[in-house]
Amino acid sequence: MKAMVLCAGLGTRLRPLTERWPKPALPLLGQPLLRYHLAVLKAAGVTAVGINTHHLPDTMASVARAECARAGLPLHVVHEPVIQGTGGGIRGLRDFLAGDDFLVFNGDILYPVDLRPVVAMHRASGALATMVLQPMPVGETYAAVELDAAGHVRRIAGHGPGGEGLSPWHFTGVHVMSPRVFDFMSPEGEEDINRGVYVRAMAAGQTVRGVRVDGYWSDLGTPSRYLATVQDVLAGRVRLEWLGADSPLAGTSRDVGGTWAQPSARADGTVRGPAYLGQGASVAAGAAVGPGVSLEAGARVEAGARLERTTVFEDTVVSPQEALSEVLAWGAHRIAAPLNGR
Repeated sequence: MKAMVLCAGLGTRLRPLTERWPKPALPLLGQPLLRYHLAVLKAAGVTAVGINTHHLPDTMASVARAECARAGLPLHVVHEPVIQGTGGGIRGLRDFLAGDDFLVFNGDILYPVDLRPVVAMHRASGALATMVLQPMPVGETYAAVELDAAGHVRRIAGHGPGGEGLSPWHFTGVHVMSPRVFDFMSPEGEEDINRGVYVRAMAAGQTVRGVRVDGYWSDLGTPSRYLATVQDVLAGRVRLEWLGADSPLAGTSRDVGGTWAQPSARADGTVRGPAYLGQGASVAAGAAVGPGVSLEAGARVEAGARLERTTVFEDTVVSPQEALSEVLAWGAHRIAAPLNGR
């Protein structure tokens, strides 16, 4: 089975971080976010992966090549000089994907769940596509996917044939598709898979199903959501151990205080878990770090600094006497990431 990870987005809400990294390439506790996606896809039986690129295409392709080589998954890359949207992005990989049912995975989420039952249900159903859903997150305003009593999608973000007695659900950004989906795509131009292609297919009598899969889910599209996801992983609220050797944190030691540390990290100051210290990260004597702090590779916290609920990105120096809380620190940037604004 093949899969596509959508990697072309601009990441405007995460600027200036996305001036350096496309969202799927963002470091998350020492690993590119894409590594988490590949672990989930590999566990689902995926044997080859395709991506689309647009924003920072060389960076995205380089990270994807390294991560797919690490995972033992062949990689197919298609560049979009003009961004094509989710539907157009999938259409761009038609030659790669069209031989069998395939998975599509949003590149900016964290959703470590077992997708094998979804794939099996999709294959058995004969549906054009199966959307992976969850109950609507409390306090969020995501557009709803509405199902009828048989589990058929009848409306997406207000578009579609509708019906009586529909129930609203949250779309996770993961689908399983039949190659027949390409028959309902426009031949060219930007289009949305959910609001365009699926609605067109439903109008033609095709079945799009919705399947609930419970498990941790997060959209990392804003500074607050990124930092909240880090907090959740550090606190043990995200199940990764079931991925075994493919878990992005496999091989990283964790002490009794809840601090993950790479072997080359050094902590002469105070570290209060849960925390993460990446390759070559250092905490100077007289500094205090934690709880809820992650230091990416090469990050340095100098004497007198105080950090809590903060991520420090690669090779960033936190100066003496800096006090950071609910912040993403990268180079000279200090990006507010209030956790009550997730």
